Amino acid sequence: MKLIFTKKAPSPAGHYSQAIVSGGLVFVSGQLPIHPQSGEIKATIEGQVHQVMNNLENILSTSGSSMDKVVKATLYISDISLWGKVDEIYAERFGSHKPARAVVPTRELHFGCLIEVEVVAELV
Repeated sequence: MKLIFTKKAPSPAGHYSQAIVSGGLVFVSGQLPIHPQSGEIKATIEGQVHQVMNNLENILSTSGSSMDKVVKATLYISDISLWGKVDEIYAERFGSHKPARAVVPTRELHFGCLIEVEVVAELV
């Protein structure tokens, strides 16, 4: 088992790793749309989805994987009415790759964020 950390994604705010590599897979902890250097959280769902995807890409790259190796994604969104915009950007960022996915509507997320995403990916 290997613990993963990169400064290109937000530092863990609790007792967890950004990701763990184990058994040929990368397990990425739920990522919030926080800019890793500035700590900024965009106000719009569009900005937040792009930031979450950037954070995931950076963690996966550091882990020895990539977005096209994601096998499962779980998306937590604070309001199901945001789903159309989330799905549009999600599809844009993944392109033709379609990992298994679950979408979980929640009441609220930490720091007032609108989305959080966790993924499991294969190593490259």
